[in-house]
Amino acid sequence: MQHVRMASLLRQLTRTIRTPVVQARVCSNGMKFMSNTPVETKEAAETRPTVRKHNLAQKSQLKDFGRYAAECLPKFIQKVQITGTDELELLIVPEGILPVLQFLKDHHNAQFANLSDVTAIDVPSRQYRFEIVYNILSVRFNSRIRVKTYTDELTPIDSCCDIFAGANWYEREVWDMYGVFFANHPDLRRILTDYGFQGHPFRKDFPLSGYVELRYDDECKRVVAEPIELAQEFRRFELSAPWEQFPNFRNANAATEEVPLPKDEKK
Repeated sequence: MQHVRMASLLRQLTRTIRTPVVQARVCSNGMKFMSNTPVETKEAAETRPTVRKHNLAQKSQLKDFGRYAAECLPKFIQKVQITGTDELELLIVPEGILPVLQFLKDHHNAQFANLSDVTAIDVPSRQYRFEIVYNILSVRFNSRIRVKTYTDELTPIDSCCDIFAGANWYEREVWDMYGVFFANHPDLRRILTDYGFQGHPFRKDFPLSGYVELRYDDECKRVVAEPIELAQEFRRFELSAPWEQFPNFRNANAATEEVPLPKDEKK
């Protein structure tokens, strides 16, 4: 009879806990019933629709690792920042390419052993017009990091093929498209353009139409390259982007958030 009463009390307690009007809090001593007022379980509605939700815990961990890397390599890391999509970026000096990449690959707390991509950005208005970007993946911690450095048309960048063997073709592509020279590369030659191609197509000062055009010549029985001939003069369109008309895009938040480093906090 006592077992039946105990089972009945447990069922009643279970039904009470499951009711939405009971607010419960789990403490170190067990469960305490605080009040019978309805609980607001819904979070504040997101007014800005986005595909990817922000993870504050992950963002905090990325900031901590960025500060840690800056403390380990203060000579090379100039700035640490978080992008709008919660991605960590390390901005380093050109001389720090090899030591920083070696640190991120071999350090026990990093293990970024997979080089996903090497690319570049051309901004002619800057003193160092080319921005070299390394995207690295850590399979061990399921995390990504982006390393950025800078250079100009004449200053070479150290090749990281000895650290990441997969950087061979990536660096060849950057050389072919942007003209950034990688020192100590085992086989630095063009990879996408044709033999004898002149110029670097992804530079901002390279014309959209190019300099030569290819066609098949019936007399020569081969493809020949000739100076390009446009049927009409090139027209320049000065049209504003359609999204500039909306205030939500003009007043958008900053794309990156700078992470304060210990040396900056002391100042």
